[in-house]
Amino acid sequence: MTKQEKNEVIEVLKEKFGQYNNFYVTNTEALSVEQVSNLRRLCFDKNVEMKVAKNTLIRKAMEALDAEKYAGVYDSLHQVTALMFTENPKDPALIISSFREKSKGEKPVLKAAFINGEVYMGDGQLKALTKIKTKQELIGEVLGLLQSPAKRVLAGLLQHHEKQAAAE
Repeated sequence: MTKQEKNEVIEVLKEKFGQYNNFYVTNTEALSVEQVSNLRRLCFDKNVEMKVAKNTLIRKAMEALDAEKYAGVYDSLHQVTALMFTENPKDPALIISSFREKSKGEKPVLKAAFINGEVYMGDGQLKALTKIKTKQELIGEVLGLLQSPAKRVLAGLLQHHEKQAAAE
């Protein structure tokens, strides 16, 4: 890889790190070409961008943007690394979990996840990451909580009105 090609990869990675608040760092080393293609297809279906790059280039891109912000991720940059960029912090965890289930394997391995500025290290975090609430889920819950008292008040008023009408 020439210096120019390396610089191009760093620029693409910088753009992705700047674009997304959430990304996963995975190890896809033991996967066959067919398995990697299947994983890419799953990512594409969920609007998750998957990029494979050399660890040194990933680190250089992170350091160029904000060395301190990404410092917690550096320890995960070893062996083969595939990055999964996403708007929805839950999707890559679900993709990895379902991929493992279908292939009856333990790959890809989650090395780290960067979710809205927080770093989750290690494969042991995968199950917890599948349970993260998305922004839309949280908004739905809040709306449900807000609607619940209003529904009770309206139902009570309606019952009261019906009782009054029946009494007349």
